[in-house]
Amino acid sequence: MKNKSQNAIKLILAAATLTAALGVQAQSSTPNNYSSVRAPGSGYIGLSVGKSDYSLDNGIDVFESDEGDTSYGIQVGNYFSTNFGVEIGYTDFGSVNRAGGTTKADGVNLSLIGKLPLSPAFNVLGKVGTTYSRTDVSSNPASGIVAGSENGFGLSYGVGVEYVFTPQWSTVLQYESQEMKFAGDRDERVGATSLSVRYIF
Repeated sequence: MKNKSQNAIKLILAAATLTAALGVQAQSSTPNNYSSVRAPGSGYIGLSVGKSDYSLDNGIDVFESDEGDTSYGIQVGNYFSTNFGVEIGYTDFGSVNRAGGTTKADGVNLSLIGKLPLSPAFNVLGKVGTTYSRTDVSSNPASGIVAGSENGFGLSYGVGVEYVFTPQWSTVLQYESQEMKFAGDRDERVGATSLSVRYIF
């Protein structure tokens, strides 16, 4: 699970570097006047869709298991300076077959967000905060995986890249990882790679 998270972060950072380079090249022929720098007090609302990553213990290997499902989310953020702000969001990580049953999770996240402009159109994004998660697990008793529902707070973080294509609209490619509470007093990480559209106000 740790290796998958690290690989996803490396992929996002590589995509951010490549996207920024392409953006700078494109701007040499077609200038973009939509500045990625936002004044303090500016905010946004976003809708996201992506792929969740349930890299969890599956118990006995004879049971079918899925690694992820489609995830959906909504986020609202506000910048208190040109580079830093706060964001609250909700994500449904979907449901996967696991340990002879199903595992599903969702959560509400509160994060400190940071933004590093690479050009007038591109930003590298980072976030760190906490997620209040809800998980529900059903399993075959022979799997060794504890069934039940659990909720609680855990650490979260995310990295991504943003492209501002009009004064009011941008798109964000992002990877996020959430520490979640599971039945049996277990803390596990659930991740998601997503693409979102944001309305800037």
